[in-house]
Amino acid sequence: MTAREKLYYTAWMIVLVPILMGSAACRKYLDKTPPSAFDEQYVFGSVPNATSAVIGAYEPLSGTQAYGSRLSLMYPYDTDEMIGVTNTTAPDNSSRDLSRYNLQPTNAQLAGPFQQLYIGVERANICIKNIPAMELYSKGTATEQAELRRLYGESLTLRAQYYLELIRNWGDVPAPFIPSIDQADLFLAKTDRDSIYDRLLSDLKTAEDLVPWRGDPGVTADERITKGAVKGLRARIALFRGGYSLRRASRKMERSSNYSDYYKIARDECYDIMQRRDKHTLNPSFQAVFKDGLDSYKQDPFGEVIFEIAMGAGLTGNLGYYDGPRFYVPGNAAQLGNSSIRVIPTYFYSFDSVDTRRDVTTAPYYNNADKSKTVQTLVNMTSGKFRADWITPAPTTTSQQLGINWPVLRFSDILLMFAEAENELNNGPTAAAISAYEEVRKRGFKGNEDKIGTTPASKEAFFNALVNERSFEFGGEGIRKYDLIRWNLLHQKILETRANYTKMMNKQAPYNTLPQVVYYKTGSQTIIWGGSLYQPSPAAAPPGGYAKANWVSSITASWITNVAQLFTPDRNELLPIPQTSIEANHNLTQDYGY
Repeated sequence: MTAREKLYYTAWMIVLVPILMGSAACRKYLDKTPPSAFDEQYVFGSVPNATSAVIGAYEPLSGTQAYGSRLSLMYPYDTDEMIGVTNTTAPDNSSRDLSRYNLQPTNAQLAGPFQQLYIGVERANICIKNIPAMELYSKGTATEQAELRRLYGESLTLRAQYYLELIRNWGDVPAPFIPSIDQADLFLAKTDRDSIYDRLLSDLKTAEDLVPWRGDPGVTADERITKGAVKGLRARIALFRGGYSLRRASRKMERSSNYSDYYKIARDECYDIMQRRDKHTLNPSFQAVFKDGLDSYKQDPFGEVIFEIAMGAGLTGNLGYYDGPRFYVPGNAAQLGNSSIRVIPTYFYSFDSVDTRRDVTTAPYYNNADKSKTVQTLVNMTSGKFRADWITPAPTTTSQQLGINWPVLRFSDILLMFAEAENELNNGPTAAAISAYEEVRKRGFKGNEDKIGTTPASKEAFFNALVNERSFEFGGEGIRKYDLIRWNLLHQKILETRANYTKMMNKQAPYNTLPQVVYYKTGSQTIIWGGSLYQPSPAAAPPGGYAKANWVSSITASWITNVAQLFTPDRNELLPIPQTSIEANHNLTQDYGY
């Protein structure tokens, strides 16, 4: 198909009271039946209405407070790859402090996502309660029963996605599994995350037998959840369940003694997906996943993007505006875009020079009105996977909502999760683990596959190679921070990044031969460098219309200080509960030293 079929969400919700914000007065109000209200019996009286209800449960994923902006473009930073919007002269109690780990419970970016995720849980809970109770679920036609089973499976999966995001950002959280209208007490205390994870893993095991595979007969090519997404999400949750996390009791990063049980779940789920290459496999081109797929509003023909959050141009999704290179639209004299996610120079130079992922993941330029490029200083390089100048058709308005879908799960993640689990379970990489790892790496080095290097054979060395490979593969996709936390490596990688960044500024090995300035061809719609990015700068600009940009010389101590500036281990791996929720619920506690 030439254009992605969008899920245009129905803004439907039976119960309007957010979890944790309820009150006795609200309960009395809800006992009344407004004359215009649709009751559960009506909404869940037919397959089309039940479908609308489930689409309504998808809707909170896409908003500004979720993957349209905050959860995709702010919460995943700072890391050893990229930093969020840079500091001003004073703390802002908003996005800058979020990136620098200078968090207070009153931070302006906390309450919205926290509440949005619980709205998603609530909508999913309503569907999970009502769909299996429908008469059509057991007595409808075969087609009706199959569709309702799918809807039930989708609802279980959506709830799991909402809870995963809550847990990996806040740790132990209140965990309602029934609609708020049915809760005896809306003031819920925190539930241990392990029990929530175990419930989600059980739910997803149920869901994977209910939803179809991508491309099965009657399955439309759209952004609805299919079997690969369920199984992949189950693998991801299993690795989080088996990984490290900051515990309330000890205030330490710990993982459970039976962590290997969860690595086995992840390995098995990934293996199952890997046996269905007719449904999901790697796109032969890494760039095409983004430029020709997500940024061009098209479905990936190879099914590499297994689960993506649907956005609507002009409606939702700040990807490509908040984070990528700046751009112009016809008839507008001002440059658009915030370029608020900056690539740390040490990350750029961690890529092999022939790794095709480097120039997809990073964008060293801003666009001009004539679509030519102006190279920026090295410290102003932006994340590059979501770019306005890659959007097809090109933007024509100044709207910040460019409508680029957010990729939650790709097939390359399945391969690398499988390799990680195999390595852990077998005390070293198996042949299957090495094959999966090298499949991802060879795609990255397409055209230079012989330069991928020798794959390590020991457990520790192979794990370290995977830590690096996941960084090369998923930079800018909101994965790195949470990977480093579940491995208990976030603090270590922050310190390593600052140390290497300092070496680069001081022209010390291995960065001592990098150019202090670079030259690039002006007026070109592609970047044409006037020299090597790995050798000292030429004495003068090449002839033929080349301009100069400061490169390593643009690094100052303040840029290094900015990287995760106030991160404190055994504290900042999790966020504080928003103050508004603490005040609304007397059973909630503020933990981890906040």
